[in-house]
Amino acid sequence: MNATAPVFAGLALLLAGPAPALLSRAKWPYRTPRAALVLWQAIALAAVLSAFGSGLAIAAELLVPGPDGRPTTSPTREIDALGLPLWLAYVFVFALTLLVGGRLIFSIVRVGVHTRRRRARHRMLVDLLDQSGPHRRAADIRVLAATEPIAYCLPGLRRRVVISEGTLRSLDDAEVTAIVSHERSHLRARHDLVLEAFTAVHEAFPRLVRSRAALGSVKLLIELLADDSAVKVTGPAPLARALVACAKSTAPQGALAAGGPTTLIRIQRLGDRMGDLRVATAAYLGSIAILVVPTLAVAVPWLVELSRLFHG
Repeated sequence: MNATAPVFAGLALLLAGPAPALLSRAKWPYRTPRAALVLWQAIALAAVLSAFGSGLAIAAELLVPGPDGRPTTSPTREIDALGLPLWLAYVFVFALTLLVGGRLIFSIVRVGVHTRRRRARHRMLVDLLDQSGPHRRAADIRVLAATEPIAYCLPGLRRRVVISEGTLRSLDDAEVTAIVSHERSHLRARHDLVLEAFTAVHEAFPRLVRSRAALGSVKLLIELLADDSAVKVTGPAPLARALVACAKSTAPQGALAAGGPTTLIRIQRLGDRMGDLRVATAAYLGSIAILVVPTLAVAVPWLVELSRLFHG
């Protein structure tokens, strides 16, 4: 029981910092982006669960048996049983866990509310500024009067694919189809929700232990998944040309742009997209292990001990 809290705390720190930093430097996710994204999600979820597990284990340690054998929350008896230094350490870790939990809830609400407000305002603007006229290509496409190539999407219930007149002039029909397919893939798969979850988890952990590598890697992986979807429609060549043209394309917060700083990596990958079944299988198995093994190895004994404490 005494080892439960440190194990959970150490696992949370490992999954919040060093593990993402190490995984972000790997190259295999480029070949199996879907499996890699599942692994990233497992790491993020396991980090949160481990942090909460550490706090719950600490709380159980503070519930020392009273005279009747039942757990007590009396600080004086806790200090008598544990000693003041250990009691202070337990209270500090428990408070830190509560802080992480509070920050996580706050981040989820803040990111969700602010992102949807920005999207709603921007969706209203692109609807007002739409230049597609009576010959609109599709109900979800809006065309802006800009000379530079721009392409991005606005997720949500009233989703939009936004392109510029410069995009239509710079690209041929196959290339326009490729870039629109890319953006629609983001909308269908709701990649925005994946990014929101990672943003909330990132902001929940203290700066000293969290890693920005997770956010950057997940953004790249969802772009690779959207690229793969577009390639199925038009092939790699039209998409590659469209990505080159829209490489400097930017998007407002809450939107997903076709271009960006990872464009070169994505174009280079289009020539060698062959997945590796063994690597993907290992990533899926690793995802399961990250979530299941700590639970079986640490949580079950702790729950048994907690049950004994309450019924002893």
